[in-house]
Amino acid sequence: MTETTNSPRDWVNEHIQRYLATNGADGHDWNGYPTLLLTTIGRRSGTPRRTALIYGRDGENYLLVASQGGLPEHPLWYRNLTANPEVQLQVGPEKFTARARTATPEEKPALWRTMVGVYPPYEEYQGRTDRDIPVVILERTS
Repeated sequence: MTETTNSPRDWVNEHIQRYLATNGADGHDWNGYPTLLLTTIGRRSGTPRRTALIYGRDGENYLLVASQGGLPEHPLWYRNLTANPEVQLQVGPEKFTARARTATPEEKPALWRTMVGVYPPYEEYQGRTDRDIPVVILERTS
């Protein structure tokens, strides 16, 4: 099995290391926001890639926002999961497989409001870019 590559951003990598070392006890809550660990498969490399992201919930599903702070390009993790939607999640101590999909135009408004309620800066990030920031739905498969 190929070793998982963590985020190249130092502060995100440190967050991931704390999350893993404590099985989510230190890291699930990041500055008052709930976070999970998302592992995707690199669309070109085939390497597992892990990052920490703020999440919300919609019933049994988990929600992510591919904001990248309002930069013009989608984040790499989003591009990876659109190429290979089977992902691994760790939410606190719980680890499981999920299938990722982008919210449809009909689903997105309500889910966007949910996520802005979790992390209000998403609204500001959308204002910084012409890109329609996707909301990702993660449906547990295992």
